[in-house]
Amino acid sequence: MSEDRGGRLRPGGGSGVDGKRVLVTGGARGLGEQIVRLLAADGARVATCARTAGDLRALAASLSDDGHERPFIRALDVTEPDLLEEFVSAAAERFSGLDGVVACAGGARGRGLAEADAHDWALTWEMNVGHTARLIKAAVPHLRGAGGGSVVVIASISGWKPGPQAQYGAAKAAQIHLAASLARELGPDGIRVNAVSPGSMLIPGKRWDRMRAEDPEAYARFAAEFPQGELVAPQEVARVVAFLLSDASSGISGAHLPVDRAQNAPTPGGY
Repeated sequence: MSEDRGGRLRPGGGSGVDGKRVLVTGGARGLGEQIVRLLAADGARVATCARTAGDLRALAASLSDDGHERPFIRALDVTEPDLLEEFVSAAAERFSGLDGVVACAGGARGRGLAEADAHDWALTWEMNVGHTARLIKAAVPHLRGAGGGSVVVIASISGWKPGPQAQYGAAKAAQIHLAASLARELGPDGIRVNAVSPGSMLIPGKRWDRMRAEDPEAYARFAAEFPQGELVAPQEVARVVAFLLSDASSGISGAHLPVDRAQNAPTPGGY
């Protein structure tokens, strides 16, 4: 997979996912979108969910226009009971099984310790750890039925380098541990589980892109946390995810792979 001058992914790299049946949560925007686009461009059959139906429809139409198979989409909130599990079953039925899943949906609620309440902590946990555990549990019978498969958990640099807010970092750290633990538990079934921790990504319209436009000096100071002086591109993370879904990574399970360009502090306010 290569990129054009606008940073869009183009077929040609051969990530090894051709024919793979993969479900990605949170696939309509940001990193999730780039993962879906790469997988589809390299021949995978993809199912994805997100909260906003309009974003999902736009993604599906864009992929169809580019000549790729239209993904199986469904609008849902991964924290709502049973909805995620029903989507996993529907995708497995549509594809006659699953070869991989990517837990990419996530987020945080609340600010610092003094401001965040119990609901903020609980919701942050459920968006990240809870949804990941439920996704994997729902997918295991289908992965097992296919003779095994690959699970990729999208954690964060905040899960292993301290920075605000604590509830988000704690949830991401738990995801990293979850991946290592489940790799041991599910290994006998031929199911590999790995965690990927992106560094701060430069995504159009998001926090760091806005900082670059609105406060170039602050952005330059933050970019200095990266030895190369550049933030991580979501396409770089997507390529690592595709590799972990491919058979080329068959010996990798229980690993935690940072994709952060050797970033130091995870935020401008990092400790």
